[in-house]
Amino acid sequence: MDKISNAASENKIFSTRLMLALVFIFVLVFILISRLYSLQISNYDYYIEESLGNQMRMLPITPIRGKIFDRNGKMIAGNQFAYKLTLTPEKTNNVSETLLLLKKYNFINDKDIEIFNKNKKRYKKFHSIPLKYKLNEKQVARFLVSNQFIGVDIESYFQRIYPYNASSVHVTGYVSRMNKKDKAFYNKEDYLGTSFVGKTGIEKQYESLLHGKNGKKQIERNVTGRVINTKIIQKATKGTDLYLSIDLDLQKKAESLLEGKRGAIVAIDVQNGEVLAMVSMPIYNPNWFVNGISHKNYKKLRTSKDIPQLNRTIQGLYPPGSTIKPMVALIGLEQGTITSHTKTYCPGYFKLKNVKRKFNDWKRSGHGQVNVRSSIAQSCDVFFYKLANKMGIDNLHDGLKPFNFGEKTGIDLPGERGGILPSKAWKKINKKEPWYRGETLIAGIGQGFITASPLQLAVATAALANKGVVIQPKILKSTHAHGEAIKEAKKGTRKQIPIKDIHNWEEVIQGMKQTIYSPRGTARKLNKNLKYTLAGKTGTAQVFGLDAEEQYIAANLDERLRDHALFTGFAPIKNPKIAIAVIVENAGSGSSKAAPLAKKLLDVYFEKQSLTQ
Repeated sequence: MDKISNAASENKIFSTRLMLALVFIFVLVFILISRLYSLQISNYDYYIEESLGNQMRMLPITPIRGKIFDRNGKMIAGNQFAYKLTLTPEKTNNVSETLLLLKKYNFINDKDIEIFNKNKKRYKKFHSIPLKYKLNEKQVARFLVSNQFIGVDIESYFQRIYPYNASSVHVTGYVSRMNKKDKAFYNKEDYLGTSFVGKTGIEKQYESLLHGKNGKKQIERNVTGRVINTKIIQKATKGTDLYLSIDLDLQKKAESLLEGKRGAIVAIDVQNGEVLAMVSMPIYNPNWFVNGISHKNYKKLRTSKDIPQLNRTIQGLYPPGSTIKPMVALIGLEQGTITSHTKTYCPGYFKLKNVKRKFNDWKRSGHGQVNVRSSIAQSCDVFFYKLANKMGIDNLHDGLKPFNFGEKTGIDLPGERGGILPSKAWKKINKKEPWYRGETLIAGIGQGFITASPLQLAVATAALANKGVVIQPKILKSTHAHGEAIKEAKKGTRKQIPIKDIHNWEEVIQGMKQTIYSPRGTARKLNKNLKYTLAGKTGTAQVFGLDAEEQYIAANLDERLRDHALFTGFAPIKNPKIAIAVIVENAGSGSSKAAPLAKKLLDVYFEKQSLTQ
């Protein structure tokens, strides 16, 4: 049957549909115009910034680290131009796959990958993250010729270098890669882009000066991610150069004197506290740590019984032995326990009343009649047993404290230890035991609980030379910031030990002089061909105690159980300039093993002094 046409109805339907279509088109056009208005007018600034953000990036410029020099301008730590392999996560489709490919082609190894994965958390995706440092020119050329790794690049940088290798390592310290502790400690903004920080020594102590300040650069990339333009927004400020008080010639001489031994030598300027030489042996190469120490070298350091990483000058604590006797004699004189005319007979031993044990002198046959000067010169133990017994441990403690025993010297190096200055209260707190009279006697000859670092002994000896002026030792001599003149560093503090009678100090100094020049002085062999005047004190410190009737025979003992050899002194006697402390572990006699080393170093010092005059 034919369909009946209804034109009016069809027109109405068509008109309705047309209106709906027009409304729909109008709504779409309105939405489009609204969106365009929002993008082009209302939020123009926001979206242009977002657009530029995809095209432009702000990156940090790592500053060049400041150099370290000795007092004469010889560079101890500097920077060397080098290359590193970097990866930018934002430009790399698959980071894990890229790392495996780099390993496959021997550009990196498993350790490099492990370090990269640890470090990438502190970088943003558009930062170039270090993969491997210190690439040689051959490696760089091979990578550039066959570069098939998108997002992996070669970048130049300045690497820390120690031109004298192991020399002065315990003073200078070293830099190494930042760890979690470093990242938490140092300001994140200041250290953005920095991979290395000072870990020990001067490198750590003055990290903030040496590091410098970050700069900023803006990079522009095209649609493929390739950098097409770089603009420096703020230049990086080079780190401050440091000049130390250390004399590298003295330092190297001291290292040669202790070569093959365990021990320490400290020499300081008596007049201002500047450290001229500070050597702890054995030493190690700080260059090992700069780009990550190898397993072989790390194991070598960790398993060594000699503990090369221990800075014995400030962390090694030893019984001071007889080197403390001049101070003990001075305390007795100042406190009025003895006078310059006091004499003691030494039969070779001392006994307390109602005590069976003998406290033996180092010289079993005895020294005979001795006074203050000769007891110091001959290092008579009996004289000091009796003196300590009369004073008591607390008076001895109070007298030694002003010399900085039992406290840190305050030197500008991290990790210093203060040693032990015992008293009745100290033992009760730390040992939970009462103090015994016999412990007072051995404290009077620098044995027992009392310990000190070689630096403390040098500072105390300098105080004797200065007749009571205790100067805080310092290593930083001056600084040179970029674009500025050289500035002198802040001097160490000075304090005066109260002096009741200047003649008491002269008495003790004369005793130290007789140690060198008296026919019976324990270091009399040093005065042969001596071209300057020297006051000194030898010492021998026991590693373990002997029974009263037991005789010390070094050959029968394990090498590490033998006595330590010590020497302290200053020169010249009038208007002193330098004080020195020497300790040679398990070497035996201070007069034969430590004193000659001090003389050889002092010879170099005064020879240099004569050349500059």
